Amino acid sequence: MKEGNWTDITQPLKNGMANWPGDTPFRFELSSAKAENGAANIGQMTTSLHMGTHADAPYHFDDDGKRLEQLSPDLYIGNARVVDVTRVSEVGRKELESFDLDGVRRLLLKTSATNDPMTFPENYTELLPDIGPLLKEKGIFLLGIDIPSVDRVDSKELATHHSLDESGVHIIENLMLENVEPGDYEFIALPLALHGADGSPVRAVIRPLG
Repeated sequence: MKEGNWTDITQPLKNGMANWPGDTPFRFELSSAKAENGAANIGQMTTSLHMGTHADAPYHFDDDGKRLEQLSPDLYIGNARVVDVTRVSEVGRKELESFDLDGVRRLLLKTSATNDPMTFPENYTELLPDIGPLLKEKGIFLLGIDIPSVDRVDSKELATHHSLDESGVHIIENLMLENVEPGDYEFIALPLALHGADGSPVRAVIRPLG
């Protein structure tokens, strides 16, 4: 969705949307209605913190990792480069070395996945653990993807999560990049200020530089 020069690249949170297998589904409802209490509508929601477009805190996959409130908002505001990797089924060092990433600090990967909020994908592009060291070498500290996870759905080791964390690279998952052209953008995707949390939904928006 576009508003002015900004493009919303957020997977919306709505009832009935697909969730990670076994995770808490998203549910919004009114806990109190204006028609009943005479004053205001008051909503409530239940959800996993990893529904829709969301940021992972290192605590998500490491008991000793930083929690959400320990991460700087600066990570999630600034310039970002969108790179098209739709032609490959896996993304590792070899694939990313073919792109000019000099000066990039936030990298958004546009894969071949169709990001349908109502359907959890049976398959999606695999990110290999060797991307972590490469992104560190380039000075990249944020990686955004348009798929549910940087690891495969059946992974228990979460090797790519750990590789990125060890390389100082933070993660945003489930961006909506299908209609976004490769290039450089202003980027905002602020997590909620959830103390002690392992992640948070974000509202992600971009607009072209220049």
